[in-house]
Amino acid sequence: MNRRPYGLGSVFRYRGRWRGLLSVGRIDGKRRRLCFDDATRADVEQRLVAARDARRRGTLICTTPPTLGQFAKGWLEEIAVRPLTRVNYRQKFEGHLVPELGGVRIDKLSASRLDEFFRAELRARGPHLHQLARPVHHPLSAQSVAHLRTVLHTALAQAVRYGHLASNPVELTRPIPVAQYEATFLSPPQARAFLRAAVGDRLEALYWVTLSLGLRQGEALALRWRDVDLAGRTLSVRATLQRHPGKGLVFSDPKTKKSRRTLPLPDVALRALRTHRARQDQERLAAGEAWRDHDLVFATRRGRPLSATHVMRASFRPLCERAGIRPGTRLCKGLRFHDLRHSAATLLLAEGVPQRVIMEVLGHSRITTSERYLHVATELAIEAAAAMDRALGAS
Repeated sequence: MNRRPYGLGSVFRYRGRWRGLLSVGRIDGKRRRLCFDDATRADVEQRLVAARDARRRGTLICTTPPTLGQFAKGWLEEIAVRPLTRVNYRQKFEGHLVPELGGVRIDKLSASRLDEFFRAELRARGPHLHQLARPVHHPLSAQSVAHLRTVLHTALAQAVRYGHLASNPVELTRPIPVAQYEATFLSPPQARAFLRAAVGDRLEALYWVTLSLGLRQGEALALRWRDVDLAGRTLSVRATLQRHPGKGLVFSDPKTKKSRRTLPLPDVALRALRTHRARQDQERLAAGEAWRDHDLVFATRRGRPLSATHVMRASFRPLCERAGIRPGTRLCKGLRFHDLRHSAATLLLAEGVPQRVIMEVLGHSRITTSERYLHVATELAIEAAAAMDRALGAS
């Protein structure tokens, strides 16, 4: 009978599953062993190898690991992420992960158990948050379940670093197949029609700046006049404006280091900003003492920050309908404000601007432009075919 060399641990069948045992030596005078189960021998072997590596590095802890609910509570408090990201992670745990897996010790989260959970979530009828006023009665999308998997992987990676786990069981689960993201965008004629519809709107300059520079909505709404150098023809992105639960509209740092950038202003955006400033000066005089000076480029008629919801309802969607473009809503696919950013990337690509330059303009940390934003509109495809006819001398 072949025996595994001493110190490498053991793998055997136990109550219909595969179990791995690894000795971690004596702790407090008692012999301690790490024990874990999984559905297949290959998974147990892989976790055993990771446990031996952790034991060799001295990072393996043999105390009783916490449950997922206990670990998530501390992890959500200490993880260094943006506030809205923390809210999103908390919703994932409290709405889906904790109700189903919160009482399970994290070392008992096998790949097979997690695969079963993800499959069940794809078939689930709405969220587990019973306190929601209007529960959503439909299965979770593959994208939503993939996000659940990503968040759980991130949390358990921290448990591995803390020594609670020898390996991350999420890495052994099956990836969730998600359809490739396809961004909506404006063709050049549609972009011109949209801007024509915006003429005279009090936020006309917002659309010129967003569409010509590819700003995120939060970046555009956080712009202050000290960020705009009309004489030097530059605009600096230094903050973003977002609504935080319980706090209202909050200014925070840009999404990434690359998001903090200074851009040259195109002539069309420069002219729009000059006109907008003159209009805002008139609004300031009309408001009188009611004006609250936050130095914002785009503000309410009394100088206060604009919410994204108000912009969409009062300005963006009416402009889309005026331009003959279907506006997007939560229940209807159409043009969203963020799609102006997609459109900026596509228009720049169509004009032959290098991807590296577009990456800097959009504030991306890596080149994803061709993967996420490059869409060839029918008009551009026709122009390309006509150009090929001219090049080849077709009659």
